[in-house]
Amino acid sequence: MAGSGGRPWDVELRAGKVGLRPLSVRDARAWNEVRARNAEWLHPWEATVPPGDSSAPRTFRGLVRDLRRQAREHRALPFAVTVDGVFAGQVTVTNIVGGSARWAQIGYWIDQRHAGQNVIPTAVALVVDYCFFDLHMHRIEVAIRPENIASLRVVEKLGFTEVGYAKGYLHIDGAWRDHRLFALTTEECPDGLLRRLRATHP
Repeated sequence: MAGSGGRPWDVELRAGKVGLRPLSVRDARAWNEVRARNAEWLHPWEATVPPGDSSAPRTFRGLVRDLRRQAREHRALPFAVTVDGVFAGQVTVTNIVGGSARWAQIGYWIDQRHAGQNVIPTAVALVVDYCFFDLHMHRIEVAIRPENIASLRVVEKLGFTEVGYAKGYLHIDGAWRDHRLFALTTEECPDGLLRRLRATHP
């Protein structure tokens, strides 16, 4: 991995064929192609904006600009996921809190072509290890709709602990949706999440 002084989001992480790098406006064509091809696959799990809220970015360029602004403010880490160097999805760390909390949330999505191939578990493990060992965070949380079986398999494979159930937690696919909450702390994987993933799912 490599960082750029004072910019913790400006790193590249890799494990085998799976890579992560900062999301860029240069990803626009690939991002739009993957999203269009996977529209039906992704639609039920997509974050949406409640009626009357006009704050959300409406273009990919706007999305990247917003995420990178949050990154500069040390509130987010927006990563593009690549497989053999080709854009395949995203892992985004959001709601980063420092001080006595030192925790954050992770969200992810993947091109259906790569689903079930250990790409997202590997990508999430890489990011969690970076958050724990390089940024010294203590706890990472993932919120998942109960119906999202594929996403639930990811946290199960990675050994996240279920910590709660949140009613109306996020506005997803046009309505406020309940979510199951999962978390992992540094004490639960002192040798690293990627190492544990490789040991349990070689």
